[in-house]
Amino acid sequence: MTGQDVMALPTETEQLREQLLRAQRLSSVGTLASSVAHEFNNILTTIINYAKLGLRPDSTEAGRLQALEKILKGSQRAATVISSMLGFARNQSTQRDLTDLAGLVEEVLILTEKDLSKHHVHVETKFQGRPKAPVVRGQIEQILLNLVINARQAMPRGGRLTIDVRENTAAQMAEVRISDTGVGIAPEQLRMIFEPFYTTKDPDEHGHGGSGLGLSVCRQIIEQHHGRIRVESLVGKGSRFTVKLPLKISAGPVCEAG
Repeated sequence: MTGQDVMALPTETEQLREQLLRAQRLSSVGTLASSVAHEFNNILTTIINYAKLGLRPDSTEAGRLQALEKILKGSQRAATVISSMLGFARNQSTQRDLTDLAGLVEEVLILTEKDLSKHHVHVETKFQGRPKAPVVRGQIEQILLNLVINARQAMPRGGRLTIDVRENTAAQMAEVRISDTGVGIAPEQLRMIFEPFYTTKDPDEHGHGGSGLGLSVCRQIIEQHHGRIRVESLVGKGSRFTVKLPLKISAGPVCEAG
């Protein structure tokens, strides 16, 4: 192997990592596509019905005004959903910006709202401040989306999803905790969940299981941000993933399971 070959290896590795991140992003979009399409159908049905109501010859001025308000509200909701979906799918920037992490959580919940509702998952948010961290916005949004989707899949009969955002001033870290009341993860599996191609997901009714890449990608992104990710889980009780990101650029990435 020549010196040029050795120098090329890091570049090729980075290219493969970026391809993996893009593939994971598209996979996440695909997971949500059905629910988003269903929500759009409901919004369009509402808009059409209120438009017909406003056009009725016997409709009063107050009735027309109410119909227009409902049409505007539905259109704004549709615009918000599609803007969030397109922003997530297209955001491939690698620039770090000071980002409101609670705002990222809100964006993810816009994308997943219909999917969570469909599977009877109740969402509770606890924003103890709105910490800002220097992150690649699209990458951290991808982590949060993966963790939310994983939590929903861990609750096949529904349950509670709690997202807690806080600032740990003593440690100079921003923390996002995503907790579910799902099936939990066995101790022998817990040690392996961040390994590439390892998955605890069984095939669904369509024969699709986990790729084992989601949490591995999450770990890579967090390490690049010099952050930490910790998971705690009890079988039959649920799991909690805690993502910690430095409020300032620092060193020492850590991945913890326990």
